[in-house]
Amino acid sequence: MKGIIFNLLQEIVEAEYGEKAWDRMLEAAQVEGAYTSLGSYPDSDLGKLVGAAAGALKQSPDDIVRWVGRKALPLLAAKYPHFFRPHQSARSFVLTLNQIIHPEVRKFYPGANVPEFDFDVSSPEVLLMSYRSARRLCSFAEGLVEGAAAHYGEQVAFEHLSCMKRGDAKCLFRISFRKGEP
Repeated sequence: MKGIIFNLLQEIVEAEYGEKAWDRMLEAAQVEGAYTSLGSYPDSDLGKLVGAAAGALKQSPDDIVRWVGRKALPLLAAKYPHFFRPHQSARSFVLTLNQIIHPEVRKFYPGANVPEFDFDVSSPEVLLMSYRSARRLCSFAEGLVEGAAAHYGEQVAFEHLSCMKRGDAKCLFRISFRKGEP
């Protein structure tokens, strides 16, 4: 896993809970914690850090990973505004994952192993999005979509229809976006 994910996690934890909280997480997870954005690190390090956070905050690992996705999106938007500027909605942005965003991610972070998404856009009200990844971080994808909705001033309804963690071949989400309440 690329170090940028660890960098985002560290930035989020330190912003929400302070630098000492990050140090406590590293200690509880028994990982080194010196992550560079371009470096590659074992997926298990993220699992250990998520487990440490879940224990400390008394939340499920999926809830922690979803929270990280939601909090990471504004950081990514600030770091890579050119990905976000062309879009007026979260749906429009999300639909660029495979063709624009992930190819660019691979350029910025050589060797990045990004998930695969498929979309059914036959309904203007509902977006069906499938997710496939050996990492099975579907809750991170959900958090990123929630963060994208917030970024574009929208609310999102997110339904997880099938899940790799339940033995399905892929995760399938039913997503609907609407402009936020004034």
